[in-house]
Amino acid sequence: MFDFGKILEAWPPERILPLITAATPAMVKGSLAQERCSPEGLAALLSPAAAGQLEEIARQAQRLTRQHFGRTIGLYVPLYLSNVCYSDCTYCFFSAASGSSGIRRTLNMDEVRTECQALAKHGFQSVLLLTGDAPKVASLSYLAEAVQVAREYFPSVAVEVYALEEEEYRQLVDVGLEGVTLYMETYHRETYAQVHRRGRKRDFDYRLAAIERAGRAGVRRLSIGALLGLYDWRCDGFWTALHARYLQKECWRSAISVSLPRLRCTPPRHRISYFLSDREFVQLLLAMRIFLPEAGFNLSTRESAAFRDRLIPLGVTNMSAGSSTRPGGYAVSGEETLAQFEIEDRRSPAEVVAAIRRAGYDPVWKDFDWAFHDEVGRRQ
Repeated sequence: MFDFGKILEAWPPERILPLITAATPAMVKGSLAQERCSPEGLAALLSPAAAGQLEEIARQAQRLTRQHFGRTIGLYVPLYLSNVCYSDCTYCFFSAASGSSGIRRTLNMDEVRTECQALAKHGFQSVLLLTGDAPKVASLSYLAEAVQVAREYFPSVAVEVYALEEEEYRQLVDVGLEGVTLYMETYHRETYAQVHRRGRKRDFDYRLAAIERAGRAGVRRLSIGALLGLYDWRCDGFWTALHARYLQKECWRSAISVSLPRLRCTPPRHRISYFLSDREFVQLLLAMRIFLPEAGFNLSTRESAAFRDRLIPLGVTNMSAGSSTRPGGYAVSGEETLAQFEIEDRRSPAEVVAAIRRAGYDPVWKDFDWAFHDEVGRRQ
């Protein structure tokens, strides 16, 4: 039974924001002393009162990260299968109404294989397959075939696609799917309706429940996140943290991770009303790490190289590298295919690995063996 919608209703902005505003430095210290950080403690860590204690909060976040993950940073790479999209999201360049130029294309399986071969040569063991919200173009059978091809090259294959039914996720698990990433974009229902104007993605409740459907279907890794900048970052961060903790309980067979994508560049028709600074981004990351000590934290190439390097010791556990947000962007296409967003960190995988090592951490290409994955799949 899906219950997170009820939890979300119990924590409206009218309840969260007064807690944040009323927080004091003493309450922040009390939150750090809690054995298990409460929602009220999370609100204190997101407050202006906590902004003056970031060094102390960072030490606690670093301690918890090393306790649960050691000095390791996992590496993954996104592979865009299609940029065709039927939804109209005001903030996304894939939307047909965005005014963006560039070729729309969907890779065929030979092209998917060519992209996989190119990425495998860099050493990647974990790949994230992405499409737009276009099930008629990137159908379930298409996704299943793409997962099967990718599994020939990568032990860990995840998807970031439109929301699916539980049985549809189960069909993908049966052919080798290991992870699902699905961003709620914003947990604020009114803002969600404003920025999602057309398509299946307009259904807030269906999308909200999708990641739990994936967990019930046997997906081993579940990743969630809010697109920071669509609504108040403190509220969306608070709701994301509550959702992650809920999933840790309800989908206990799955590893839960969180992504913090930040809106940096949008189509002309969308204005970023809630932009958060680098310092605020760090505060959010630290607060969520303390609230979710056992969750993974993913960091994409949306952020600059210098900023990503500074975040390595502060709670990050997984980083993308050498990314392209265009279908065929690694080996197939010489054409100017439409990108979902512009990459900020354009370093090669080898350069990112070197930066991780300079920070005193070990880059990890995979966190399990092929045989272990196959055996787990058979037991489930």
